[in-house]
Parts: sequence; C-alpha cells; structure tokens
Amino acid sequence: MKTRLLIAIPALLAVVALAGALAPGPTPAAAQDASTADADTVTVTGVGTVESVPDEANFSFGVDSRGRTAQAAIAANAAAMDKVIAALRQAGSRDIATQWVSVYAVTDENGNVTGYLASNSVSATIGIQRAGALIDAAANAGANQISGPGMSSSDADRLYREALADAVADARQRAEVLARAAGRSLGGISSLTEVGAQAIPFYAEAAKDAAAASTPVVPGQQETSAMVSVTFSLR
Repeated sequence: MKTRLLIAIPALLAVVALAGALAPGPTPAAAQDASTADADTVTVTGVGTVESVPDEANFSFGVDSRGRTAQAAIAANAAAMDKVIAALRQAGSRDIATQWVSVYAVTDENGNVTGYLASNSVSATIGIQRAGALIDAAANAGANQISGPGMSSSDADRLYREALADAVADARQRAEVLARAAGRSLGGISSLTEVGAQAIPFYAEAAKDAAAASTPVVPGQQETSAMVSVTFSLR
C-alpha cells in the first residue's frame, strides 16, 4: 500500500504539469483589442476668439521731487502727489492705488551727494471715453511721469467664457475632420483641458466714437482668446 502511494503522487504531478503546458494563453486578437481600446481616440486643440472694443483704461501717474535732504525731497513729493491724487478723483477715476515710493541720493561726477530725489507713482482706472481728460487733469496737477493706457473690458469674464465655448466647438470640428479622414465617426469626450487665455490688442480698426479730448485715446479692437485640449473617442 505504501509503495503504490509513492508511485501515484509523481504520476499525478506529471498530469498537472502537462495540463498547464497545454492550457491556451491569451490570443493575439485579445491582446490587440486591449491595446487598441486605450489608443482608439483622437486629441485636438481648439481655439476660440471674441473681438470687442475695450471700455476701460488704466494709467500710471508719477511725481519726481528734489530736495537738499531726503526729508525735504519726501515732503515735497508728498505734497505734489496729494494734488495729483485729488485731480484724479475729481476727474472721475477709480481704483487709485500706490505703485511705489522711493528716495535716493543724487551725486555729481565725483560721487558727491548734491541732493535727493523722491518718487511716488499711483495707478488709476477710468472709462475709455474720459481717458484723455484724466491725462490732462493729472498733468495740470503736477504729474511729471505718465504711462499707459492699459486697455481692458469691464465684461472680460463674459468675453472669455464666449471664447472658451467657441474653442470647444472648434475642437469638435477639427476632430470630426480627422475622424472622417480615418473612416471613423466621432464619439463622446473623454478628456477636456483648458489650456490658456489672453487678451490681445488689435489696432487695425479704431473705434469711431473715440473721446474728443486734448489728449486723444483711441481704444481700437481687442481680441480675447481661449484654448482647450479635447480628447474624443472614435467609433
């Protein structure tokens, strides 16, 4: 009995090993279907643009003041900037904010200190129609550094959302062309990513109703753009 048991066990192991060797593995077709499932998509980039005429202008107004001492320069500068800020408010500007304040020594060619220069600059925003009048008011009040305008639209968020929707529609059109060219049809969206946006001035055509002021400011056209990356499945 013990002898027969020892012989039967190796025979059983041999049968199991043979069965494992003959068991069918994954077919080439099944492996191909698994890899194709992940790659059976098309990814495109869509761009949307919306044109508008900016209705806001942002400027920087600064004052430089000299003094024999740093304290004298700062005091003179503060008094001068108070007049400029009052003029900006009187002209109807908003969002007035200090950008920088500085004071430094002025030296001659030999390095000797001859005095001090204090500077102060503020930013201010106003409707585009009154931008020219704001420049004149600041200059008349003593501003001796003026830069701008930075053009923007008060409804920038709405414009961007429109451009974003156009970008998705553009991506779908591009994907449909690619799908047809490949003899396929377009399925649903499997991935959607917002890439970026920017507002670009476009001066080819000036607005006809520019403000009639001593300092003319013409807004022109501004283009708000949005970009998306979209992955569609293919059928």
